[in-house]
Amino acid sequence: MTQTMIGVIGGSGIYDIDGLEGADWTEVQSPWGTPSDAILTGTLGGVKMAFLPRHGRGHVHSPTTVPYRANIDALKRLGVTDVISVSACGSFREEYAPGDFVVVDQFIDRTFGREKSFFGTGCVAHVSVAHPTCPRLGEACFIAAKDAGVTIHNGGTYLAMEGPQFSTLAESRMYREQWGADVIGMTNMPEAKLAREAELCYASIAMVTDYDSWHPDHGEVDVNDIIKTLMGNSEKGREMVRRLPALLGAERAPCPHGCDRALDFAIMTAPEKRDPALLARLDAVAGRVLTA
Repeated sequence: MTQTMIGVIGGSGIYDIDGLEGADWTEVQSPWGTPSDAILTGTLGGVKMAFLPRHGRGHVHSPTTVPYRANIDALKRLGVTDVISVSACGSFREEYAPGDFVVVDQFIDRTFGREKSFFGTGCVAHVSVAHPTCPRLGEACFIAAKDAGVTIHNGGTYLAMEGPQFSTLAESRMYREQWGADVIGMTNMPEAKLAREAELCYASIAMVTDYDSWHPDHGEVDVNDIIKTLMGNSEKGREMVRRLPALLGAERAPCPHGCDRALDFAIMTAPEKRDPALLARLDAVAGRVLTA
């Protein structure tokens, strides 16, 4: 058993967690750059918590410029074991209405302007992201949201686009009709991939704000409408988070899905060929296997 520490990455509209005991904003240094912001730490219901505003307080980072590697590395350094990603999204499904939440379990990655791995020349590794989220963690989020009175859908494919512009009508129709995506957003990739490389359990909760541009009765995305829905979603999201400590507990066993052992057989580079400088940067992310 290890001590649970829940890390929440808050998206648009969620910039803190209510009710934290001993709340303190902590600056975390990372060899992968400066994280989006300081990290709010404390305890909630006897469980350690860490909150990181993905875009920074005041929303200073665009989806492309979010320092994803630094963010995940910083959470790992703090001792986070379980990462809950909360983000706004558009919906491709009539039944996934604005104000609803979706427990994402698959991704289509269409981003192209971001660093997507901690590994590279000097230490090559390949992890599986066939199942990119943790079912145990997703189920806890589903229960927490239901208990909070949120309409939440269990399962969905998230199309990650580069942004910052919203989709064209042709793109929206293609993603919905030909690719089978359920929701669309700009921030869950490469975040989910990096969490897997860092051996962190990861769950993605997408908060629907609009119908993108495919819906004949809603037209193109209206930012004013999105902001209105975001405000309501933000309180729902905070209420969901408040219920997670009781569901996850102060201690946890090894992940039954192997998220915390993703690097067991992933590193391909021979020990004598590994780059010491890169290994030094990987001390938090991959220290478990590199020092074994």
